[in-house]
Amino acid sequence: MVKNNYNIIGVMSGTSLDGIDVIQASFTFDGFWSYSIVCAETIRYPLEWIKILTDLVSFSSNELKKIDEDYTIYLANIIKEFIFKNDIKNVDAVCSHGHTALHQPELKLTHQIGNLPKLTGLINEMVVCDFRVQDVMLGGQGAPLVPIGDRLLFPEYDFCLNLGGFANISTENDDQRIAYDICPVNIVLNHYVKSLSLDYDDEGHLAKSGDIHTDLLKKLNGLEFYTEPYPKSLGLEWVKKEVFTLIDSFELETKDILRTFVEHIAIQIASEINKKNQVKVLATGGGVYNTYLLKRLNYYSKNEIIMPSNEILEFKEALIFGLLGVLRLRNEVNCLKSVTGALRDHSSGKIYLP
Repeated sequence: MVKNNYNIIGVMSGTSLDGIDVIQASFTFDGFWSYSIVCAETIRYPLEWIKILTDLVSFSSNELKKIDEDYTIYLANIIKEFIFKNDIKNVDAVCSHGHTALHQPELKLTHQIGNLPKLTGLINEMVVCDFRVQDVMLGGQGAPLVPIGDRLLFPEYDFCLNLGGFANISTENDDQRIAYDICPVNIVLNHYVKSLSLDYDDEGHLAKSGDIHTDLLKKLNGLEFYTEPYPKSLGLEWVKKEVFTLIDSFELETKDILRTFVEHIAIQIASEINKKNQVKVLATGGGVYNTYLLKRLNYYSKNEIIMPSNEILEFKEALIFGLLGVLRLRNEVNCLKSVTGALRDHSSGKIYLP
């Protein structure tokens, strides 16, 4: 039954492997959508899961099937603990993205682990998940999915920019929401600091200490993806083939790789947000904590870049996947063809009943 108030658990795991974001959020519809984040937490991955998730594309189909089973159980335990610890009652649905193992929309392939039907039995709650598959089957990119939430929850911003494993952006264009991936961010930066036994470059201090390698920067900016029209999206497979291979061919020190790639990120993002003048850009995602990256982005940008509250900064994607689940329960559009390139707008996601 369609109603106007929902108590939702939103669950998100991104490509940067920062951890699993879990939130309790309430959504209210009164002519427009409003929300409140009741509680939220990021559960860091243990080392053994980081090792597995970092290299998902290398596993065989049988190995991936077993990983999917194990990850679903792992995810269920995290969700159950979150609900118990916060004494959450009367949950309408758990809305979970899962974790992307494979994303090749040009081959009509996308797979997120942790979305098995058994999840609902393990947590004894209704589950809405697997939001990407239907869009890919309809000829879309299956990503990004967050822009419908940008439109409905953050309409006061001209651009919504997310700096996670990848940078993606959404905006209105001729009364249509458009969105696309811009470039890799933390998926590359975090990869290279691992050689220094670090999880990330704290505030970009290492990048700041390095030098720009102009030839590498030129080749990065010249990658074919950047000339392609939207809709377009990126995945780990592309990064391994196009970015890691290119960077590794130069045999540079880690600090110089970071410095060069931060410049690359700033140039690519600025080239997109500079397409409009005197507008507001909402910046979210873990990359916002890289103050040196933000400094370089502000150097190239002509527009105001706004940081939201820590709550939104940390948990915007989990919040929006909660909204995607609510829209799916109402059988309302949660996936826009103008964003993904699918044949039509549609209501995407599987619903599992306990």
